[in-house]
Amino acid sequence: MVDRKSFLQVGHKGSLFSSFLYFDMSFMVWVLLGPLAVILANDFQLDAAEKANLVALPTLGGAVLRLVLGVLTDKIGPKLTGQIGLSLTLVPLFWGWQFADSMGDMYFVALMLGIAGASFAAALPLASSWYPPQYQGLAMGIAGAGNSGTIFATLFANRIAQHYGDWHVVFGIAMIPIVITLVIFSLLAKDSPNKPAPKTLAEYGKVLKQRDSWLFCILYSVTFGGFVGMSTYLTIFFNTQYGLSPVRAADFTTLCVIGGSFFRPVGGWLADKLGGIRMLMVLYGVVAIMMAGISTLPALPITTVLLFIAMMSFGMGNGSVFQLVPQRFKTEIGVMTGIVGAAGGIGGYFLPKILGNVKLATGSFTPGFLILSAIAVFCIIMIAVVQGQWKRSWIGEGGKVKVAPSSIDSVHA
Repeated sequence: MVDRKSFLQVGHKGSLFSSFLYFDMSFMVWVLLGPLAVILANDFQLDAAEKANLVALPTLGGAVLRLVLGVLTDKIGPKLTGQIGLSLTLVPLFWGWQFADSMGDMYFVALMLGIAGASFAAALPLASSWYPPQYQGLAMGIAGAGNSGTIFATLFANRIAQHYGDWHVVFGIAMIPIVITLVIFSLLAKDSPNKPAPKTLAEYGKVLKQRDSWLFCILYSVTFGGFVGMSTYLTIFFNTQYGLSPVRAADFTTLCVIGGSFFRPVGGWLADKLGGIRMLMVLYGVVAIMMAGISTLPALPITTVLLFIAMMSFGMGNGSVFQLVPQRFKTEIGVMTGIVGAAGGIGGYFLPKILGNVKLATGSFTPGFLILSAIAVFCIIMIAVVQGQWKRSWIGEGGKVKVAPSSIDSVHA
C-alpha cells in the first residue's frame, strides 16, 4: 500500500507539478475542436461523418507525433522535449485564430493540434523517472490527471465563441495559458538524474517485437482512446441525439468528462494497492455494461449518469495501464510511453469515426455503442488469456508488480 507521507518525501515536486500542468493545458488545446464542432458544423454544413472526422483528426495527429516525442524524450530529455512541444502548439492556435476560413484550413489546424496531444510522451516520463517502483501508479496518475484540461475546453470554448460571436477568438485566447505554462514548465521542470541512457533505433525496434508491447497498446487504445474519443465526440452526440444547444451540449459533456479526469490518479493508486490486472478486468467490465446501456438511448439524465460512470472507468483504466507499463518496460519508458500513447491516440481517432459513420449509415447511435461494448469485452478476454504468463514472469501475488524484467531481455512474442 502506498504511504502518502513517504510519497511526498521522494521524487521532485516541481517536475511532478510541471508534468501535470503541461499535460493539462495541452489536453485542453488537443480536444478544443470537440465542443466547437457543433458551431463549426453549422458554419461549414457538415454531415455526421464529416463532423466525426474533424474532431478525430487531432487525435490522429497526436498518435503519430507521440512516437516522435517519445524518441526525443529518450534522446534529449523530457524537459527540452516538453519545451519544444509547448512552443509548437502555438502554431495551430495562431493559424486557427488568424487564417482558418475554410475546411482545408480547419483540417490543417486539426492535424497540427496533435502536437498538444503528443505532450503525453514527454510529460509522463518526466514524472515517472523521479519515483521508485512502489510510487509509479500514483505519480503517473497525478501527472496523467492533466487530462482534466478537457474540462476547460468543454466548459469555456463555446461560451467564448458565443460571447464574441466568432469561434476564431477561442484559438487566440487559448494561446495565453500555453505561453504561461511554457514559462512555468521552463522554471520548475527538471530532468531526473536516473533517466536511462538513450537507446538506438534498433533497440526501439526490439521492443516492438515483443507481444507485451502490442497488448499494452490494445489495452490503452480502449481506455485512453475511449476517454479522449468520448471527450471530443460527446458534444456532437448530445446536440444530435437530444437537441441541446452548443453550450448546453458542451456542459453535459463537461459533467461526463469530470469522472474520467479526476479518477485517473485513483486508478493508479488502486492498481498499486490491488494490482493492475484486477483493476483492468473490473473496469473493462463496467465499460462494457455502460456502453450497452447507452446503446438503448435512454432519457438524457440516465444517459448522462451512464456516460459519467463509463468515463470514470476509462480514466481509472488509464491510470491502471500506466501503473504496469513503467514496471514492465522500465529502461525504455520514453519510447514505450510514445508507442502506447500513440495507440491510445489511434483509439481516440477511431471512436468518433465509429459513432459518426455508423450514425450516418444506420440513422442511429445504437449499433455504434454496441460495438464499443463488444470491444471492452474483448479486452477482458485478452487479459484473462495472458494474465497467467504475466504473473509468472513479472507480476507477483495478487497481481501487484514485482521485479520487472528488462524489456530487451524478456520473452518475445
